[in-house]
Amino acid sequence: MQGLLQFTMDLFEGLGSEFAQPEPPAPRPKKVRKAAPPVATPLPFEPQVVPEEVRNTGPALPAIPLRDTLALASFIHPQATRELVLGSARVAYEFKRGKRKTIGFLVGAEGLSVRAPRWVALRDVDAAVREKADWILRKLQETQQRHARVEATRIEWKDGAEFPFMGEPVVIRLDPKHGFASVGGTLDDAEAAGGPRILRLAVAQNAEPSQIRDAAQAWLMRQARKLFIERLDHFAPLLGVRWQKLSLSNAATRWGSASADGSIRLNWRLIHFRLPVIDYVVAHELAHLRVMDHSHRFWETVESVVPDYDVLRQQLKDEAVPRWN
Repeated sequence: MQGLLQFTMDLFEGLGSEFAQPEPPAPRPKKVRKAAPPVATPLPFEPQVVPEEVRNTGPALPAIPLRDTLALASFIHPQATRELVLGSARVAYEFKRGKRKTIGFLVGAEGLSVRAPRWVALRDVDAAVREKADWILRKLQETQQRHARVEATRIEWKDGAEFPFMGEPVVIRLDPKHGFASVGGTLDDAEAAGGPRILRLAVAQNAEPSQIRDAAQAWLMRQARKLFIERLDHFAPLLGVRWQKLSLSNAATRWGSASADGSIRLNWRLIHFRLPVIDYVVAHELAHLRVMDHSHRFWETVESVVPDYDVLRQQLKDEAVPRWN
């Protein structure tokens, strides 16, 4: 490894003839009691001379490499079978062999997974991981930061719980006696003081957290289906396609999908995002009814109805969605 750090210590050597030779005694010395000289207090950061008998009591301790004094960041996959140190991080990754032609890398919520052909030697697998170290560490750090943001949005299901609805905060109020115009709950207008809107749920005050969560989810899914149909009907004519069926999904890592028969699947949790982000996903899936891949032609199709799709796509990746479970 190039650029080894070497620690050095400057020792203060003896000051040589630091005491002058004594003068000859006077002819008639007198016994005079001299006052003790004042003790000098060293100034801050004043170098102190180490007595020679102390300095030469034994060999100096070996210098400790700087890298050994720094704590390594850890990224450990729960099914890890191999481990490497990449830069300043310890990476334990899941390794599996399979019927494939190349070494593949996947960074997910649990960590790094590596797949390799059966004929590739383990040393070559480790070499490939080291070669991709910068990319792997960047993705692991991004995933860890995203996970931390998601954990920070975990909802505590009780009266007063808060979550985003179409990009705006909504606060739950348990109101079993409320005369609901819609099934299960109703959303009040924003408060005059500019506070969050109130979602009143027909749930008892002593309800279990799971009951409150299920009631809120049922209300959100109804709102999601209604909104998604409106946006599908808006974008389909603009793209020159026809959709046939809408299904709501609860996938952990996928926001939507489209089939050649016109079936569209959209994740109901999109309802947490602002309308422009929702529109991007709807247009994305409808565009697949014209181009069933992610080629340049596909993205041109999306851009024809959502010009700033690239910005909205990044927001979809960056914004944390509330953790429900």
